Amino acid sequence: MPVKIRLQRHGKKGKPFYWVVAADVRAKRDGKFLEKLGTYNPNTNPATINLDIDGSVKWLQNGAQPTDTARAILSYKGVMMKHHLAVGVRKGAMTEEQAEEKFNAWLEEKEQKVQAKKDGLSKAEAEAKAKALEAEKEVNEKRAAAALPEEEVVEEVAEETAEAATEEATPKAEAPVEEAPASDEAAKEE
Repeated sequence: MPVKIRLQRHGKKGKPFYWVVAADVRAKRDGKFLEKLGTYNPNTNPATINLDIDGSVKWLQNGAQPTDTARAILSYKGVMMKHHLAVGVRKGAMTEEQAEEKFNAWLEEKEQKVQAKKDGLSKAEAEAKAKALEAEKEVNEKRAAAALPEEEVVEEVAEETAEAATEEATPKAEAPVEEAPASDEAAKEE
């Protein structure tokens, strides 16, 4: 029975979440599997990978072939390195302690790289937030500067309307209107 180490898709539409499994080649992608080796979440940055390293090495030693994506994940977490070192120990090229020492040194170096990437991402995010805040402050200042003349104009208009209202409210001395004699109007009509 040929075995593959591959990804099994879970999660919802547009938000994939994968299990890393050892499964029979003939099984469906999301079907029956022999052992769950870990999880892979590509939705986070950097991607979150939880993996049983010793279990994965055991399957590789028993002849399981990883798919391309699974191989990349295994390599990223150090499973391929540990498998390579185990082959060296089995051949007598190094001792178990030397292999473990090399693997731990590799893990520390890898962890430093991952932490540097996380720090760079958080720093870039903080810079982006700072730029957005500055741009927003600038826009608000421009709005405030543009609003001041409008407020002055509104105040002037309000003062003018108040003056006009007071002028209409004060009684004016009306001049007598000269009326034309009624006889003239009657003569014109005829």
